[in-house]
Amino acid sequence: MILSFMLESLVRWRAEGKVAVWLRVPISLSRCAAAASTHGFTFHHAKHDRAVLVLWLGEGESQLPGFATHQVGVAGAVVDESNGKVLVVQDRNKTTNAWKFPGGLSDPGENIGATAVREVFEETGVRSEFRSLLSVRQQHNHPGAFGMSDMYMICRLRPLTYDINFCTRECLRCEWLDLAELTRTSDTTPITARIARLLLHGLERGFGEIDLSMEEIPAIYSGRFYQLYHRQLPSLVTHI
Repeated sequence: MILSFMLESLVRWRAEGKVAVWLRVPISLSRCAAAASTHGFTFHHAKHDRAVLVLWLGEGESQLPGFATHQVGVAGAVVDESNGKVLVVQDRNKTTNAWKFPGGLSDPGENIGATAVREVFEETGVRSEFRSLLSVRQQHNHPGAFGMSDMYMICRLRPLTYDINFCTRECLRCEWLDLAELTRTSDTTPITARIARLLLHGLERGFGEIDLSMEEIPAIYSGRFYQLYHRQLPSLVTHI
């Protein structure tokens, strides 16, 4: 019955000029996936309690986009501008106890600045606010992302509190460390050392030279907005 219904539907869709079919199959009806595969459907992705299958009906190779292939990790570099120190942690579950900025994976629909603030608080107990984006690292075939690609963002944060109450389940140590010391020590990761040098430059010359500020802009989709991270242009002063 399922096969005949699907065959009739495909004939009609092709006659109507449809170029693709998306089939959402609840896990309770997963047997339908086997029936769909006999008509050329393939898996596109699965999430929670359903799988999504797809069939390209158009000419040539499929033009349909693939499912998400990246995970987004975000770290927060919380800089105390009054003394040149930055908040760093050592992960409990890593083979090398290197100093790094606290952070973790961004939740779906969560802005990277919000992720940085949340992860810093969860790991260290320090509250902070987002100031800018500092860097983006791209890595492919990431073992922690099931072989997919990984985007890792580091944000600059301003502390709102200073007392440390770190999560002992995730962190082995947590300290306010002098930025100059962080640039020199071998007990850190290459990316952390580079960002420490960048932050030190910002402290000395002004963060305007290193910041990628966030600006919220209306999207072409009605009622939606997106976040644009870019270097701010200096203000233009008009002399009359």
